Amino acid sequence: MFIHLYRKGLIYRGNYIINWCPHCKTALSDEEAAHKEIDGFLYYIRYPVFRTTNHERERSEAEPPRRGRTTEYIVVATTRPETMLGDTAVAINPKDKRYQWLKGAKVILPIVERELKVVEDAVVDPEFGTGVVKVTPAHDPADFVMGKKYHLDFVNIMNQDATLNKNVPDDFIGMDRFEARAALIEVLEEKKLIQKKEPYKISAGHCYRCHTIIEPRVSMQWFVKMKPLAEEAIKVVEKDQVKFYPRRWKKVYLNWMHNIQDWCISRQIWWGHQLPVYYCKSCQPSAVSLQQEEADDRKLKAENLKGVIVAAEKPRQCPDCGSEDLVQDQDVLDTWFSSWLWPFATFYWPFTEPSAVSRQLSADKNKLKEELEYFYPTDCLITASEILFFWVARMIMAGLEFQGKIPFKDVIIHGTVRDAKGIKMSKSLGNIIDPLDVIDKFGVDALRFSLMLLAASGSDVYLSDEKFLVGRNFANKIWNATRFIFLNLKERGLNITDLDFKEIDEVDQWVLTKLDETRAAVEVDLDKYFLNEAAKKIYDFFWHTFCDWYIEIIKHDFTLDKAKVTLSVLIDAMKLLHPFMPFITEEIFKLVKDNTALTLEDSLVCARWPRKHKVKTDPKDLAQIEELIETIKNIRNLKSVLGIGTRKVKLQLQSTGAQLAFLKIHQPWIERLTLSQEIQFLDSRQKEKLKRILYAGRLGKLNLLVEGVNEDDFRSSLDKKIKKFEELLAKNKARLDNPKFIEQAPPEKVEEERNKGRDFLTEVNKLKELRDAFK
Repeated sequence: MFIHLYRKGLIYRGNYIINWCPHCKTALSDEEAAHKEIDGFLYYIRYPVFRTTNHERERSEAEPPRRGRTTEYIVVATTRPETMLGDTAVAINPKDKRYQWLKGAKVILPIVERELKVVEDAVVDPEFGTGVVKVTPAHDPADFVMGKKYHLDFVNIMNQDATLNKNVPDDFIGMDRFEARAALIEVLEEKKLIQKKEPYKISAGHCYRCHTIIEPRVSMQWFVKMKPLAEEAIKVVEKDQVKFYPRRWKKVYLNWMHNIQDWCISRQIWWGHQLPVYYCKSCQPSAVSLQQEEADDRKLKAENLKGVIVAAEKPRQCPDCGSEDLVQDQDVLDTWFSSWLWPFATFYWPFTEPSAVSRQLSADKNKLKEELEYFYPTDCLITASEILFFWVARMIMAGLEFQGKIPFKDVIIHGTVRDAKGIKMSKSLGNIIDPLDVIDKFGVDALRFSLMLLAASGSDVYLSDEKFLVGRNFANKIWNATRFIFLNLKERGLNITDLDFKEIDEVDQWVLTKLDETRAAVEVDLDKYFLNEAAKKIYDFFWHTFCDWYIEIIKHDFTLDKAKVTLSVLIDAMKLLHPFMPFITEEIFKLVKDNTALTLEDSLVCARWPRKHKVKTDPKDLAQIEELIETIKNIRNLKSVLGIGTRKVKLQLQSTGAQLAFLKIHQPWIERLTLSQEIQFLDSRQKEKLKRILYAGRLGKLNLLVEGVNEDDFRSSLDKKIKKFEELLAKNKARLDNPKFIEQAPPEKVEEERNKGRDFLTEVNKLKELRDAFK
């Protein structure tokens, strides 16, 4: 790849400003030097100015007064004062009228006493500092561009370890950059050249390996021109040939690609692929010395390619002068330069020079090419956001450049695993949770399911041991439901040979409809890679619909048809759940095979995905079941609020016509699920009235009769609860009425308080209505 891109003119060598890690002593790409905010200072430093010509023109208001031959000053603001020792110019904005007088003046660099050139450039922000900026071409990316543009001198003042070199005054040679900063500030203060310093937030690049603050410095490195490679990689994402999940990462990707910078691919480390570059010592003596630390103070020179040979093997002689005294570049390639080949290099592309390990396999190049053709492009890449630019974008570029096709169709960007405090899990920090420990405590399915239930699309996961309880409890629920089903099959002597339903009622229709709705919703979520949403839907159906309601309803009516419905739901639920919890679902599928005469696949992993059940349903019947379930929930809630949750009650239900008949049909399980010792059905057409109405729904109205309980006690209890919620509501209102809270609190916190207030008010109104019903 290096040779191909070099011959295509996309790889070049040159002296450029790069991110340098003083600890690792290597160059870093922009993506490897993520910026973090740190606390620092903005130093205002006086630079002496001398008039070089006599002006008869009018002075501006900002121009310092001229008193004979007294030295004047301009003030320059900087966050890195130690780099001023490498200044070769000062710059102003050409539209800044305050400093037009500087054009005819001589600016002197303090301490060094070097004369600085004055340049005008629109890139200078008149609002930053004083509007005059120092220009250090060898130690700042923006200044590097300005230095090239205005032909300034490049003075490198630092060694590889960020100590100051011989290009600074003797007193500072050998000092660490931050030690030199303190010493320099002390000298400037003694000379009264510090006007002031202000606290300032600095965005500083940090090495991704060792987290050392990087140092911009000029260095001879190898680069890849990225804009030509990025053009097609932008188009395929804009056309959704490559899709990102969550979709917001598409915008992030495109923004980076449209503003992409050339990639520094050479690294000064011992591990990695050595550059396939050879230098002739006769033609390129300086290139050989570039690999030596003492060459750090070299001057910026134009690129010279004479005696530079890019080849897969060491050439016998220099093509330019014929010398056989050649040496290979000691630098290695950035690790991502090999990683971006991954989608096709895994198939031994370019099918030449097979390794010892793969010699026999590589003998059949046609077979390998067929495999590459079959497996490339892949379907889906799952990765983290922090390597979106390191790897994902570069794989797309490499795939298009070398295969003419995208490397994958979908990219899932998952969140980062953090501890309960929100700190990224790291071995070095000692805050990791070992998955094997979790498996020992909770089980592998609990580990898998808990993680997917917690991991909302693209969001970070905050983990602690307690978070895995949800997966463990769900696994227990699945197991207990399965035991109940097989226990009832055995006790009732039911032999299941098929899953053909003959007589099913509206409750059966309801659960099968809910299963079909869940299956359809899960398919949509899986197609969109919303794994978290899919897991939630399966969880809610199995636990809350199937276990909490359907199994509870049929407990005392476990007929052959209901057994078939139950098994059908269980099997399909295990199929839906299998990608999330493969072990327990496979075990349960085996139990179904062993305990029934059903003809099923050998294993759940290769079973057919569930399909819609061919069952006739009446929307009105299904709606009535939903309403009845809602009514039972409200009865349970009423009993809880009144403090009689576990007591037997008499239930009065008032309705009419078909609704009354529907309620009577389902009387057995209504009584059981509401702990009612008796239900009195009242026909509203016969003007039978309830003593009080505690709940009214689409199926009718209801009242509770509790023996041995004084109604005054109910009212007293409700008054206490009303008072409690009114106090919470008052505190909530006081907080929301406080202007400081609204101004200073995060918007999400304010919205959370408003939602709480609405909930408190709703609760107060409900309790008051209930209390009034007992008057």
